[in-house]
Amino acid sequence: MDQIDLVSKVKDVKDVLNTVIRGKEEAVDLLLTGLFSGGHCLIEDVPGVGKTSLAKALSKSVGCEFQRVQFTPDLLPADITGGPIYSQKQEEFLFRKGPVFCNILLADEINRASPRTQSALLEAMGETQVTIAGESYDLKPPFIVIATQNSIENHGTFPLPEAQLDRFALSFSMNYPDAESEKAILLDRHKGDPAMSIEAKLSESEVLEIQEHVREVKVDESIATYIVEILNSSRQQDQLRTGCSPRTGLVMYRTAQAHAYLNGRDYVTPDDIRHLCVPVLSHRLHVKKQVKNSGISNEEIVKDFFDRVKPPH
Repeated sequence: MDQIDLVSKVKDVKDVLNTVIRGKEEAVDLLLTGLFSGGHCLIEDVPGVGKTSLAKALSKSVGCEFQRVQFTPDLLPADITGGPIYSQKQEEFLFRKGPVFCNILLADEINRASPRTQSALLEAMGETQVTIAGESYDLKPPFIVIATQNSIENHGTFPLPEAQLDRFALSFSMNYPDAESEKAILLDRHKGDPAMSIEAKLSESEVLEIQEHVREVKVDESIATYIVEILNSSRQQDQLRTGCSPRTGLVMYRTAQAHAYLNGRDYVTPDDIRHLCVPVLSHRLHVKKQVKNSGISNEEIVKDFFDRVKPPH
């Protein structure tokens, strides 16, 4: 499809999401950045601010297959990946696909499941495949996981290990809407949920095409140097046990390309890096225990070492 038509359709998707999910322009922008960069997203916030609604609205607006899994302590890995079942009719075991075989998987309250079940997603997120009984099954692209966490309740939860947090390209919060947006939400629901009437503005194949265009967005050598200097700055941060890894730099590079594309540019600017700094880096920090207990947030630590690096002109 013509590049101009695709850019126009992406704008239509943003407009639809911002109409249905009021006052969440930043979250919409980051979620689309994740989708078009091929990265997974972790949304952590209080209940009732629209995390699940945003994920559902996204899947409808881009015409992708959507599955939702409510994570609970008794959830088993096979409940996500699927597994062999015995067919009496055919007298053999057949593979039954789990909900992970979709384009957009919503892992609701992912930290309520046991570590064993959480890890069932690791291979799918990292390799876009699942292995069951020694046999691998590919997941159909595009594939992203949108996971949610309740930030105010720790009872009966299992914190995600650092290795799994690193699988998420972006982590962000929804936050409360402003007064005008909240009033609009009340009026929008007068006749039902507006998300139910969303029509797809993109197709599955067009999402894949956009992901290809994102990889062609120009990244100047000075921007690449800027990313490396930010990583090096994190490695000199006394509050951290270890600094950001080279994989973090690759994620920053790709998400910056997607963010530039979303804003109608075919080149990355330092502002793209600045805009994505906290969502890409904050959940990847290995903070020292005494610093964690002091109440300093990961966002503050990121801004501290990020501000030490001068952006290219």
